[in-house]
Amino acid sequence: MGLISKHWTRIAVTLVPLIFALLHATGAMRIDVLQRLDDIIYDARLGATMPRTLDERIVIVDIDEKSLAELGRWPWGRNKLADLVNELFDVQQIALLGFDVVFAEGDDSSGLKRLQQLSQNELKDQAGFSERINQLQTALDYDGLFAKSLVNRPVVMGYYLTSDRDGRASGVLPKPVMQRDSLQGRPIKFTSWNGYGSNISQLAAAAPMAGFFNSITEGDGVVRSIPLIAEYKGNYYESLSLAMFRMLIGLPSVEPGFPQDRLVTRGYQGLESILLKQDRQTLAVPVDDRVATLVPFRGIGGVNGGSFKYVSAADVLAKRIDGARLKGKIVLLGTTAPGLLDLRVTPVGETYPGVETHANVIAGLLDGKVFVKPDYALGFEVVVLVLSGLLLAFTLPLLSAPRAVATSAGIVSVVVGLNFWLYLGAGLVLPLASFLAMALIAFALNMSYGYFVESRSKRELAHLFGTYVPPELVDEMVKDPDSYSMKAASKELTVMFCDMRGFTKMSEQMEPTKLQELLNSVFSRLTNEIRANRGTIDKYMGDCVMAFWGAPVETPNHAHLAVQTALEMAVAVRKINEEHRVKGLPEIGVGIGLNTGSMCVGDMGSDIRRSYTVIGDSVNLGSRLEGLSKTYGVDIVVSDATRKLAPDFAWQELDRVRVKGKDQAVAIFYPLAPAAKIDKTRNDELKVWNVMLKAYRTQDWDQCELQLLNLHRMNAKKYLYELYSQRVASMRLLPFDPEWDGATNFETK
Repeated sequence: MGLISKHWTRIAVTLVPLIFALLHATGAMRIDVLQRLDDIIYDARLGATMPRTLDERIVIVDIDEKSLAELGRWPWGRNKLADLVNELFDVQQIALLGFDVVFAEGDDSSGLKRLQQLSQNELKDQAGFSERINQLQTALDYDGLFAKSLVNRPVVMGYYLTSDRDGRASGVLPKPVMQRDSLQGRPIKFTSWNGYGSNISQLAAAAPMAGFFNSITEGDGVVRSIPLIAEYKGNYYESLSLAMFRMLIGLPSVEPGFPQDRLVTRGYQGLESILLKQDRQTLAVPVDDRVATLVPFRGIGGVNGGSFKYVSAADVLAKRIDGARLKGKIVLLGTTAPGLLDLRVTPVGETYPGVETHANVIAGLLDGKVFVKPDYALGFEVVVLVLSGLLLAFTLPLLSAPRAVATSAGIVSVVVGLNFWLYLGAGLVLPLASFLAMALIAFALNMSYGYFVESRSKRELAHLFGTYVPPELVDEMVKDPDSYSMKAASKELTVMFCDMRGFTKMSEQMEPTKLQELLNSVFSRLTNEIRANRGTIDKYMGDCVMAFWGAPVETPNHAHLAVQTALEMAVAVRKINEEHRVKGLPEIGVGIGLNTGSMCVGDMGSDIRRSYTVIGDSVNLGSRLEGLSKTYGVDIVVSDATRKLAPDFAWQELDRVRVKGKDQAVAIFYPLAPAAKIDKTRNDELKVWNVMLKAYRTQDWDQCELQLLNLHRMNAKKYLYELYSQRVASMRLLPFDPEWDGATNFETK
């Protein structure tokens, strides 16, 4: 019952983040940080997947700083705008023109104003003057000139919607694209406004097609979307980008698209899309619950952004654009001049031209690639949270830590992958932050509960065994205790004995505390080398350390690691001596013996004290080899069994020896270095040495002396060559012994 209770408690703990995530998703308890995280994810994903290519279909005629410098401050006289429109249509032969500016007041050009101020009393006696006045008024009616340039041309005017206390309205609105009765009484969450600033009646009559250029600024001040349809006093009007798109495809009618009754949309009363209908063909443009679409940004924006071609309005008016270079293009007239205040903060730039947001939407509509948070985003989010949350809650408590990590990572990968696939493949922007937060917190709570509650017994077991078992084994036992046993077993391992030389002399000369400090420092350095190469420290015996490789953790290359450790320990000792010389401390030496063979490994000792150790003849031989290092003037002596399992090193055979307690002679070797690091000089020296050893074992003393002479010339400081010179000199005095096997007998330990 205790285990069952703990299991269900752990499940309940893991379900807590699911509950909070569902409260956020359904709107019962909005968590601002999750909404902000969703925005960050969307912005990062958008930035990573933008095409960053030039769309040659759309051109922006820019009222830039250059244009303002040449033509004067904005607004310009309508005669200039009439010339601009005529140049674009008559000379450049563009396909469509959209204005991202509004003309809310009549032109007060100075020439017409002065004419209107003339005194009729001064001019009444002049013959025909009245007729001349009418002619001049007509010539100076710049609004009329501008309006005339718009008539019967594919032009979409721009205007803005406002929401203020007074609900001010100016200008003339276009006809609404959708009526209230078409919504079937559904409570659609249109962006709603109580005022507007539109074009004067003369221009509105000349170009009746118009669209608002408002965008939606989110809570963090970033523009990510624009409404395609907005509400003003019960009527529904289209955006500039939608109006231009409709004009391009033949002005289809606009109708609401309601969602089908699906599991994830059941009960949703908003719009799923807006339907563009014409000649029995219907194009569905997906929208979110605000009847808006996310701006499908193509790049970083601006004149040098590379998404759309920018042409200075001054260059168009001055006819500096080659004839028909803009033929068939969709043109937007807007501004990038900072003083005209049409720069926005967007996910891809903090000073993004407002006119380019409309260009992006038009391009997306033309390509059928608009991004939208669909009407069923809520249902999708709830389904994902419930399925993944329950899966995590009921599976994680049953798994070990590594498998729990793998399972959590797998579930997260599937959901994130699905989310990105729907984004890239279908243009759907679906919530992800609530799931990520839920999965992360569920995993953390599950692991924390497992560690602080359920693993208490494991930690107690680890503490108990840690009093006599190496930390390496403790770590393995905690991870998977059923796979390890403290029972003795016979295994092939490699054992090391390392003895500190000169310790007895130092103990006589140094104060106990100083000696302790030095010994601890040296052993710490040597122990680090052993641990770094997966060795297990068996015990410290005075000035000797014993270690082995291959248990408790299976290590197939145990011999190689042991030899590598011995070489690194020798290097460490040389560095220690360099430090000691600087500090005035005595230098030390080490003797290391390595042997590989079958050994008994396990928990051994008495009822009072036990340890995880190795015993056997192979262990004893390793101890004997350590003692021979001083005899041969080397710091490492390795058995032939170890050498055969570590072929990646260059070896120098030292001798064949018969140690105390062993009848069988064994070959012993010294590891020079990794084989790849042996240069030609040392390789030549080894060849001469091998010739000498062969002569030594055949009792060819003349050949031995000749080769030893060559070896002394190659390496005069090597004690091994001096040792064999003395042996040859002594054995030359003895008669030839046909029974001698070339081995050296040692009767002491």
